Amino acid sequence: MNLVSPNFSDLMEPNIEFKNFPDGDSYVRIENLSGCQGEEVNLFHRLYPDQNNNIFHAILLLDTLKRVGARTTLVTPYLPYSRQDKTFKEGESLSAQVLCSMLAHAGAQMLITLDCHFLKKEGEFEYGGLKIKNISANKLLIEHAKKILGEDELEIISPDQGANYLVTEFGGKSMTKVRGEYQKGDEAYRTIDKVEGNFDVEGKNVLIIDDMISTGGTMIRAVGNVRNGKAKKVLCAATHGFFLKGSLEKLLDVSDGVFTTNSIPNEAAKVDVMQLLKL
Repeated sequence: MNLVSPNFSDLMEPNIEFKNFPDGDSYVRIENLSGCQGEEVNLFHRLYPDQNNNIFHAILLLDTLKRVGARTTLVTPYLPYSRQDKTFKEGESLSAQVLCSMLAHAGAQMLITLDCHFLKKEGEFEYGGLKIKNISANKLLIEHAKKILGEDELEIISPDQGANYLVTEFGGKSMTKVRGEYQKGDEAYRTIDKVEGNFDVEGKNVLIIDDMISTGGTMIRAVGNVRNGKAKKVLCAATHGFFLKGSLEKLLDVSDGVFTTNSIPNEAAKVDVMQLLKL
């Protein structure tokens, strides 16, 4: 049985109700809860954007299903907090582990997601007590790039070693990224000191592919690197497109095209994740 959250309505017809009480508390209702009793249930629900509210919605839904003995697989294209699986300073939270533990405790038997940042390869894993099936959108993104460029040869590059798994099976190469310290102020953001790669891209079409584009700092530096190498055309792609701080416009200015999946709704979403999430 499939249950679909209202925040999945661009991809599937929703059959779950979300409201707020007058004081702002969340109200969720599964209309056909009796039909879920003892059943295998796929819960399609985005945890991002508005991640803190949507994580709590997921916990309420999972717990409600657990109470009637449903065995629930949570299908969420992007897993928030996935970059916080390591600590760099004393006292930092392992937020990725905390989130996965919460989802498992609430009743998620399995999480299905796309290009989870801390897993860095496809397959089935267990993290924080939660079973995770990680699916990559790399093939779909590369196919879309080839449709744009036609039959021209394509050089595929990831902007850092963490995204290397996205490109290796296609003979791709990876740049090296060096991060700096956290910036001062209220925003937790580590600067990017440099993105380097000594590849022969002169006269070639290049696709730079990453699991996510957030503020665009990594991708912009990667584009600059291959532009300096006299690449013919440069396309930027990612599974998850946040495009914070006006980064989509900045990337469009320096590249020949930008596209992502619709894991997170955005203006550059050209690849449909439902090709990967049909269960």
